[in-house]
Amino acid sequence: MARSSKNDVRVRIHTRIRHRVRGSEERPRLAVFRSLKHIYAQVIDDRRGHTVAAASSGEKKGEAGNGGNLAGAKEVGKLIAERAKSQGITKVVFDRGGYLYHGRIKALADAARQAGLEF
Repeated sequence: MARSSKNDVRVRIHTRIRHRVRGSEERPRLAVFRSLKHIYAQVIDDRRGHTVAAASSGEKKGEAGNGGNLAGAKEVGKLIAERAKSQGITKVVFDRGGYLYHGRIKALADAARQAGLEF
């Protein structure tokens, strides 16, 4: 019997979430991915298959250089909200990517809300 890795379980949960969460032009999807060192966020219009805005801790801008902690996740949340608002987007649907809504995922979401995104 093959054992499932943590990532296999996460991908299975994410697939289940994606059946319910769809991004549109009026309300795109805010998708989050995290690794051990970085955290990434994208605002995606699923109908057209386009990424409207993106931000990551790998960028050399500000304090977002370290995505492996809460402070880096908060910076990425603020950054993605600013970039989405500059594209005229204020409402999104949140896609937690199969991760628990806790820690860095929650910090990113809270920072994006405080910076003006609604979800």
